[in-house]
Amino acid sequence: MAFDEMSGYGGDVRDSYRGLARWLADAPEGLLQARSRQAELFFRRMGVTFAVYGEAESSERLIPFDVVPRIIGAAEWAGLEAGLIQRVNAINAFLGDVYGAQECLKAGIVPSELVLTNPHYAPEMQGRRPPRGVWVHIAGVDLVRTGEDGFFVLEDNCRTPSGVSYMLENREMMMRLFPDLFADYPVRPVETYADMLLASLRACAPEAAGNDPTIVVLTPGPFNSAYYEHSFLADKLGVELVEGPDLFVDDGKVFMRTTQGRQRVDVVYRRIDDDFLDPLTFRPDSALGVPGLMTAYQEGTVTLANAVGTGVADDKAVYTYMPDIIRFFTGEEPILKNVPTWRCREPEALKYVLANLGDLVVKEVGGSGGYGMLVGPASTKAEIEAFRKKLIADPGEFIAQPTLDLSTAPTLDKGELAGRHVDLRPFVLSSPDGVRVAPGGLTRVALKPGSLVVNSSQGGGTKDTWVLDV
Repeated sequence: MAFDEMSGYGGDVRDSYRGLARWLADAPEGLLQARSRQAELFFRRMGVTFAVYGEAESSERLIPFDVVPRIIGAAEWAGLEAGLIQRVNAINAFLGDVYGAQECLKAGIVPSELVLTNPHYAPEMQGRRPPRGVWVHIAGVDLVRTGEDGFFVLEDNCRTPSGVSYMLENREMMMRLFPDLFADYPVRPVETYADMLLASLRACAPEAAGNDPTIVVLTPGPFNSAYYEHSFLADKLGVELVEGPDLFVDDGKVFMRTTQGRQRVDVVYRRIDDDFLDPLTFRPDSALGVPGLMTAYQEGTVTLANAVGTGVADDKAVYTYMPDIIRFFTGEEPILKNVPTWRCREPEALKYVLANLGDLVVKEVGGSGGYGMLVGPASTKAEIEAFRKKLIADPGEFIAQPTLDLSTAPTLDKGELAGRHVDLRPFVLSSPDGVRVAPGGLTRVALKPGSLVVNSSQGGGTKDTWVLDV
């Protein structure tokens, strides 16, 4: 039986949910369905969409939004926040070391070949330090829960984590639809995220930028699946949304083309993968990047958020070493645990995984979005056997984890409330001023009964996440 966020293991309503339970009991019949239809209408009018690659029938769709919030108590959040700060501090230290002295590799904390042959390792950054020394300015850390105190880190997103626009839009929608509910609950605000992000990016600007650096959001363009989020964030930050051709490099400095002439750029919040950033350094066929951008970056005249080469830290094979990485760089025991994981590159682990494929979740180490994975209990024999061949052919490309009984949260389904599995992606900001966590994050929910796959690209939805003040 899965742990339920509202009722635990089927007992009394948990403290953080008591106010919501009373409100639901008193709500007129049909109110939630009516509010759900309103939310869908509002989101559609505002264009809150994402694209699904490879689907011919629709280039864009709404992410389903569930109007029943996920609630986290103050003490519960304090523990999560401390664990997230510890983890992201360790990730930044790890990346600084990987591209610096490599002490953790010399000490055998992480196998050298796993890092130095990693497709996301950027030799162009070896021996270099990003402006202000911050590597991961924005991290999205995916958490799952299996019990009252059983939070685990499922994966770290250290390159271009997405979803924060839905966190903000979900809150705005809930405040519009249920103002009376907010009046009874001491919910911490997430609306300050844009101010937090702007302050963080300003603090990471090169020293020569002064007190008022120019910041831009670099997008691949309107055909990217997350373009709505790119435009949303630029608007909230009050900065320009630019594409590659809008920028150019001159004398080792980055400039933006404007109607009033060129303008110096100090910080680029980039939503473009490393490979496409600069055709002179990476893929020569990229039309999305800025020729010479890496030269300016290496000279320290511009900040890229996140830094080039951070993908090493969110590789799923490197993830398995994160507890040791935390101990090595902080001298502390990890506050947040990893999900137990088998490294298929190791013969004994591979043997176990092959013998238990039907019970495990197997993932590609470089995969994302719920693609390229096997959920054993939900797969057919044919699917399992096909995956077995892939695994045998290249075991180093896979990890395996137990099928966790993810916590459920009450979710509206055909007019009735039913438990659906959820995860949580908090957003963590790093700067020379410290590490800050937005109170809450994006709760993703698997809308299909029994499904454990919460990714929006695989049919999942989202919820507003409430962190209580007391």
